[in-house]
Formats: sequence, C-alpha cells, structure tokens
Amino acid sequence: MTRSGALIEASERVTTATVSEPIGLKIYRAASWASGPVAEMLLRQRLREGKEDPARMRERTGLAGRARPAGELCWIHGASVGESLSVLPLVERFTRDNPSLNILVTTGTVTSAKLMSERLPKGAIHQFIPVDHPRFVRGFLDHWRPDTAIFVESEFWPNLLIETRQRAKRMALVNGRVSPKSYSEWKGKPQSIRFLLSHFDLLIAQDHQNAERLTALSGRDVVSYGNLKNAAPPLPGDVREEARLLAVLDGRPFWLAASTHPGEEEAIFAAHKALKTEHPDLVTFLAPRHPERGQEVADLAAAAGVVAKRRSKGEAIDRNTDFYIADTLGELGIFYRVANATFVGGSLVEKGGHNPLEPARLGCAILHGPHIFNFVETYADIRGAGGAALVRNDRDLAVALKRLFADDKTRQAMADTARNAAKASAERVLSDVVGALNRKFAAQ
Repeated sequence: MTRSGALIEASERVTTATVSEPIGLKIYRAASWASGPVAEMLLRQRLREGKEDPARMRERTGLAGRARPAGELCWIHGASVGESLSVLPLVERFTRDNPSLNILVTTGTVTSAKLMSERLPKGAIHQFIPVDHPRFVRGFLDHWRPDTAIFVESEFWPNLLIETRQRAKRMALVNGRVSPKSYSEWKGKPQSIRFLLSHFDLLIAQDHQNAERLTALSGRDVVSYGNLKNAAPPLPGDVREEARLLAVLDGRPFWLAASTHPGEEEAIFAAHKALKTEHPDLVTFLAPRHPERGQEVADLAAAAGVVAKRRSKGEAIDRNTDFYIADTLGELGIFYRVANATFVGGSLVEKGGHNPLEPARLGCAILHGPHIFNFVETYADIRGAGGAALVRNDRDLAVALKRLFADDKTRQAMADTARNAAKASAERVLSDVVGALNRKFAAQ
C-alpha cells in the first residue's frame, strides 16, 4: 500500500468543478456527434472480422439487451479479459455483502463476454459497453441509470466518463493502470487527463508504479493495495478433458507456452527444437493470447519445420506432433492444470506481460520474459519467493525448461511457492479495496 487508508479521506479531491474541460476534449466531443455513421461502419467491419457478437450488436450502440431491474444498481466496467477477471471478485463480494444490490458488468470483447456468461454469479447482468459516441453512451446510461459506477484499470473514454458523472452518484477507478507508453502520451495532454480523472471520487491503483503515474497525472493522492487480479478465482477446467489429454500424451514430456503474441512464437519454436535433442518425444502446448491467430501460428510452425495440430479444428495429437495449438476460447485453465511448467507470454515482446497468478493458482512453475510492466510487483513477489524465473530469449527458455524437466523436486517447489504467494495476497487485496470503496462512498 502506497499510503494509508486514512489519507484517502484526508486528501483534497480534485473535482470537475475545479478543473475546466480542455479545448481538445471539447473538440473531440463535438466531433464525435458527427461520427455515428463512421462508428457504425467500424462496428460492421469488426463484425466481419469476428470481433463482435452478431446477436448483441445493438448493445454496442447503447440499446439494452434486457430490462433494468428495480432498485439500486452498481455498474462495473472492465474492457477485456484481464479486466473482467478483476471484476469477478468484486461482484462476488458485493453480492455477498448486499444481496439486494443489482450488479451490471460491461466489457468490450467477445472473449470477455463469453467469460462473463460462464463465471458471473447468478443474478449479475452482462452487457457490451457502447462505443464512445454521445448518443450511444446516453442511450446506455438512460436505460441503466447506475447509482454507482466502478471502472477497472484504464478506460478513459471522454463521452463515457463525462456522461456517467452527470448521472451516477458515485464513481471510482479501481485497479487503475497506465502503461509506460500511455503515461508518456498523457503527459503531452496534461489538462485532458487531469480533467478526465477528476470525474472519479476515488482512484485506486493496482501497484506502486501505477499509483505514482496516476498521482502525477491527476494531481491527487492515489493509493494502491495491490493488484485486484490477485483475488480472482482460478480459471475453470474440465477434469474429463484433462484426463483425456494426459492419456493421449501417454507419458511424453510436455510444457505450456501461454498467452503468446506475434514475435514470441519463433522463440518458442527454437526452444522446443533445442529441447528435442534430449527429449525427442517432447510436446509443446501453445495457447496464443488471441485464439483467432490459430492459423497464423500454424503457418509459423510449418515455416519453422515443426509439426503442429490445432485444437479448434479438432485435430488430434499423434506421435509426430510437436505443437498442440490451443486456439479455443475459455480453455486455458485446462492447460494450466495439466502443465506443471509454463511460460507466460506477452513478456518476450513489449506487451507488458500477462497475469502470472492464473498459472500460480493452478500449480505451475512459471517462466517469463523481461517485459512485465503490467505486473511488476506481482512478478517480483512470486519470483522473489522462488516461484518464477526470468528468461530473456529462446536459449534461456530452453535452459530453464531443461532444468525443470530434469529436476522434479525443483519444479514442484517452484509451483508450490507460486501457489502460496497467490493465495496469501488474494483476501488481503480484496478486503482492502472493498474497504476503501465503502469508506469513501459512505462518507458522501
């Protein structure tokens, strides 16, 4: 925690009454009124690319997919998969503490919508967030009339924030995050970001670095209690499918490369080839961050001279299979449960890394690259305890995996340490965040 909870109440709130709207935002908002046809055209393009749900396109233009329930409504928004995982523990705690409270969760991607449909508690509502057009946003807000609005991580759309502030009694940013790149860009527009952040009654960052960035950008005292993703439940699995995979492997050595991005698969292919000199029957599970890249990854595998099978196509693992591409939605938990050594992607390229707590909760020894700015403190905690190891390239990756294959005791110790580190922080982070929200909103 960067500052005590008492300072939340003591800090002077910068409000929209004391921060005037910059001319750049006024121009953006005026121009956005005329952008309706363009926004609808872009949505149709996204639909053709498989990035929108055809049955729920109306929600993206602010038209609700169902009626608003009577009573108080808390709206929580998390843009994509990572943010939506942060939402789950909040929803569960709110519904436990106040069963009569209506919960609306919004996300912006098909993958996150599927995740919410499977994992939201009974009674919670999911909708797609509208595109940041004034008419779409107003239609959404006029229908749902949220009493409380909680934004997760880094969604700073001007129309959405400004229109929400005019309607909601309470607004908060939780697990706030500003990447180094976004921070650099926002520093060039200091009045705009300070105005947008002034709409929140409370700002809570996900770690110390982000608290410092948000403090600098907002001109306010920003606190951090740790990453809310620490409190997310384990990814779901399927015991029968796990058993089937292990039976098909029939004792062959294997490992998992999870949430990979373009530029990382080549290193994974090279590490696999290096390992095959000692483990000729090795199988590598490869789960691209975006499952729609399945064919692209299969083409890269062919070019690298390795044999790959795609799960989404129903292709089976056989004795010649080098790579099994897990290009399906919602199944990463299966592979984390099966694998006991995992490389977490987005970290050999400058994506900032993905959540190491997901494999940690499910008993994996964790490897990661150097680019982990999205989870600096989380990785530091796990690696400091001995549950994760840094690899900088394909050679490091092959060497680390070779050691883990050769030493079951070390591999199990890493996995146990990672699991214990994840468990220790979960309840503390959730209790601190919910406590801060309750104190702030009760005082209003």
